[in-house]
Amino acid sequence: MSNLKQLYFKHLAQTSPSSLALEIEDANGVFLYSPDGKNYIDLIAGVSVANLGHKNQRIIKAIEIQANRYLHLMVYGEIIQAPQVLLAEKLSDFLPNSLSSVFFVNSGSEAIETAMKLAKRITGRSEIIACRNAYHGSTQGALSLQSHAYFTGSFRPLLPGIKHINFNSFSDLENISKNTSCVIIEPIQGEAGVILPKNGYLDSLKERCLKTGTLLIFDEIQTGFGRTGDLFAFQKYKITPDILVLAKALGGGLPLGAVISSKENMDYFTDNPILGHITTFGGHPLSCAAALESLNILTESNNIIDSVKKKADLFVNLLHPFKLFKEIRYDGLLMAIDLGNPKTFFNFLPYLYKNGIHTDWFLFNEQSFRISPPLTISEDEIREASDRIINAVKKFENNE
Repeated sequence: MSNLKQLYFKHLAQTSPSSLALEIEDANGVFLYSPDGKNYIDLIAGVSVANLGHKNQRIIKAIEIQANRYLHLMVYGEIIQAPQVLLAEKLSDFLPNSLSSVFFVNSGSEAIETAMKLAKRITGRSEIIACRNAYHGSTQGALSLQSHAYFTGSFRPLLPGIKHINFNSFSDLENISKNTSCVIIEPIQGEAGVILPKNGYLDSLKERCLKTGTLLIFDEIQTGFGRTGDLFAFQKYKITPDILVLAKALGGGLPLGAVISSKENMDYFTDNPILGHITTFGGHPLSCAAALESLNILTESNNIIDSVKKKADLFVNLLHPFKLFKEIRYDGLLMAIDLGNPKTFFNFLPYLYKNGIHTDWFLFNEQSFRISPPLTISEDEIREASDRIINAVKKFENNE
């Protein structure tokens, strides 16, 4: 065991009894490099964070320029900081008028917390509805939205007034009432194993929210910034939420989250009470500079987003003939390869790593592995990744 690995287990708090402990000393594009010279194709991208790959030179340059201007100045607000303002403007350019006011925070979990507070403040209601098998974060408010007692039981009591409905259940929409402040939902369920909405489901959800005066909050923390082949998934489904929550790929590799709504809605944080939500490091200048350059790259006419669907189809065409894979669920480069049961999957997982594939499973679907690589992955790299996966399948089936 290397000295660094020993220090890792000694000093870093662990979140599972059996850490993968994969030591990486360098990363470039879609490749991760270990100290022993082995490379892994990154099919996680930091869980949909590194949409533009590792070590993107334009993002690094933007960080360097901002670092030479200033770092942290003051708690959110009061001081005009160009990286925040320009990023908010750029985001608004690609969003409808009802999503034109941006509140920057540090992470996806904090963005969810902020959105929950905002919905309560706007509506004066306390009930919140979320979907079963959804993941919105691990802070106490965000954790309260989870339906799994395994993940929540040890931390109770959590927030009261949380109700759960089944994703894609039209009848469950009747649970949304005039007591409901908001419905928080992923347009595509991520940690459930990439579950797509049924035809008309999101339309019916929006209609029910309008009928009851309930705010619709879309959690696009995983699906945002080109992951599904559109800049945002809500654009694909043509349903505009009242509040949009972003994080992960937003920061271009640095920590950043955002809550976006109308100016009228966001102004509720300015009184009763004043400072309705504040955050010391939210919208940090370095993160905003990286995010702005990342958004510039994504939205330039270089076909990164436009190529996502073609790349996803190539993955599916190369992997679908194998009997080990019972189902491939996907929308763009957010993919789940289903092996049918958790035992088979966890027996197969080491073969993927032995063959240089970096992946993982889903929190609420332990029989599928994730394919969500950088959107910049080339077709040749997709073929190489698929060859490695196929080689892993053959060795697994032959007990090698």
